[in-house]
Amino acid sequence: MLAERGLLDLDAPVAEYWPEFAANGKADIPVRWLLSHQAGLVALDQAVPLQEALAWYPMTAALAAQRPQWTPGTAHGYHGRTWGWLVGEVIRRVSGRSPGRFFADEIAAPLGLDFYIGLPAAERDRVSRMVYRRPPVDLTTVPANSIPEELREQVAAWRDPNSLGNRAFAVTDPAEIDFDSPEVQAAELPSSNGIGTAHALARMYAALIGEVDGVRLLTPEAVAAATAEQADRRDQVMLTPSRFGSGYMLPTEATRMTGPNAFGHTGRGGSLAFADPGHVVAFGYAMNRVIGGTDDVRAVSLVNAVRESLT
Repeated sequence: MLAERGLLDLDAPVAEYWPEFAANGKADIPVRWLLSHQAGLVALDQAVPLQEALAWYPMTAALAAQRPQWTPGTAHGYHGRTWGWLVGEVIRRVSGRSPGRFFADEIAAPLGLDFYIGLPAAERDRVSRMVYRRPPVDLTTVPANSIPEELREQVAAWRDPNSLGNRAFAVTDPAEIDFDSPEVQAAELPSSNGIGTAHALARMYAALIGEVDGVRLLTPEAVAAATAEQADRRDQVMLTPSRFGSGYMLPTEATRMTGPNAFGHTGRGGSLAFADPGHVVAFGYAMNRVIGGTDDVRAVSLVNAVRESLT
């Protein structure tokens, strides 16, 4: 939205908007590489205490000082935690508003979305608690020769505390975040703690590809620019193929969505939201039951049902 309004150039250096970011060889990293997970800032050399991370500024200062984990622009890897602070700080520097405030003002309010990045205290009693189900088999504890060959590299990374996959989700101390905590829900963690309904997700995506009660969030040209592929092939963090536009996840065999031109994002625990302009479909699935392991087929089954209904 900021780019469409001419307030932000996605191909300009991040440091143009956030001067401190230039440290440790990052002066030339463009904003687009933050959006497309190419900046190499998936992990920190020193984790930030959780209470400081919830306050925003200590985490963005740590990221501004951090050296990249790979030469920026040469690879991509899912910035599972840091993405929200990185992109959020650019939003804050350009708009003068925190990312949660910008989302509330520019997206949630016009569309009447029941969705928050930074939960108001008055809404807390409406939030479902997270429920966790352990996988029937913990692949990190079984002998390596018992693991299917196609999963061995990923399982080895899960077992290694120094792998990028583990370090990407250990940028706070403690690394494990209690998402039922009032303090965590009230903070703004744009990559991690959005709280809302499936209907709100679907309505937001619908407003990206058409008008919803007179509101359209982006022009067709801006959507096309945001969803043009920027990163493809092997993900350095997830160790599987992934594709990203400028912020949006694009379809792969694992995240098929409903068509080749769909765009959206998966979420923790199996949630999923996307838009498919070719089929004029917007989809939202949100849950509070987190199923560990590789046997969660809930979102996949729903997407398959939608896809079959379109043929």
